[in-house]
Amino acid sequence: MIGSLGVKSKPFSGAGATQGLETYLVGGAVRDHLLGRTTHEYDYVVVGVSVEAMLARGFRQVGKDFPVFLHPETQDEYALARTERKTAPGYHGFQVQAHPDVTLEDDLRRRDLTINAIAMDAEGRIIDPHGGQADLEARVLRHVSPAFAEDPVRILRLARFAARLADLGFQVAEETQALMRRMVDAGEVDALVPERVWQEMARALGETQPSCFFEVLRDSGALARLLPEVDRLWGVPQTQKWHPEIDTGVHAMLVIDMAARLSPELEIRFAALCHDLGKGTTPPEILPSHHGHEERGLPMVESISARFRVPNRCRELAHLTTAQHGRIHKVDELRASTILDVFERTDAFRRPKRFEQLLVACEADFRGRGGYAERPYPQADVWRRLLQAVTAVDASAIAHAESEPRLIPERIRAARLAAIKHARPDMMTTPS
Repeated sequence: MIGSLGVKSKPFSGAGATQGLETYLVGGAVRDHLLGRTTHEYDYVVVGVSVEAMLARGFRQVGKDFPVFLHPETQDEYALARTERKTAPGYHGFQVQAHPDVTLEDDLRRRDLTINAIAMDAEGRIIDPHGGQADLEARVLRHVSPAFAEDPVRILRLARFAARLADLGFQVAEETQALMRRMVDAGEVDALVPERVWQEMARALGETQPSCFFEVLRDSGALARLLPEVDRLWGVPQTQKWHPEIDTGVHAMLVIDMAARLSPELEIRFAALCHDLGKGTTPPEILPSHHGHEERGLPMVESISARFRVPNRCRELAHLTTAQHGRIHKVDELRASTILDVFERTDAFRRPKRFEQLLVACEADFRGRGGYAERPYPQADVWRRLLQAVTAVDASAIAHAESEPRLIPERIRAARLAAIKHARPDMMTTPS
């Protein structure tokens, strides 16, 4: 049985709603089982049954484009075996057929990658008509059939799987890379809806090596269509003293992978992706210097966020990181007044958690450089200590003690500057 093979036991045929159904476990659960990985998703295909028969068994239909049902007890997803036929350009241009005559092989043939086109029956037998097991062994991401080219979302999915399986050394098959390039050249990627692009991007950023997602998109030409602000970073030089990796695109990828290492939070990883976008528009005559790249990057953060309807929490942190990462790195060189300005501009007093996220994103920027991965980032602790000192200033007491209301902001600011200087003895003789 499935349970004996290491996949969590699930109701296949026995009693209940699935009794007598020809049911197969498919997709991620089978792939992850064969890779020896823990699986968290269980999807089933049911063959030889109608929509009406599923409803009569108590399943609840949830799919709009094709029949997908939730099991009345486990809430697992059961889909009727189906075929798809391309009828129009883009993501939605498909005609779906799901009826009792569709076979399991028909259903597997429409899937994107060979490693996702493997099924398992209730006795633990593997059904693998497209060589998915061999590709798992060879660590190859390969399309099942030319029908891959009919759905541009599959480029995003493949790139996401590259990020998910990067630690195992998976590579994209040459013929699949060539097919994706043809899809991009044909304009298929231009038909992707923003919400789906963000959905796949966010999931890829959640992987342990998200850089692979963007590198696969770049190799196919899709990154230049979807995220030209990121794509143009490659080939832009930086000062070798501070960036041994030199290339700005390489740096960006090191930073998002470091952010993934430091934090599971999507906001931090998106901020890491966006923090240096302004370097892609640095005037050639000042390279490899990037003076003013922070300000140049801000409109790009807003453009990407608007284009893909990025959640506000991600947009806000990316904006702050882009604007402030230079100052965060150079805390030891800043005047007390500049430090206080950073706190005020980032709303650190009211939103200390977001300020902490900013520090983590900046640490990822610092350590995401050639040879810097294991270096300490003491700047973050300095900022934490200074914020704690300034937060301890009792603004309410100062306000009550001041008889002239117009002087209250000045008195509070003076007290906060004094707190910063006290927390940083080296500032005691430095002008504010």
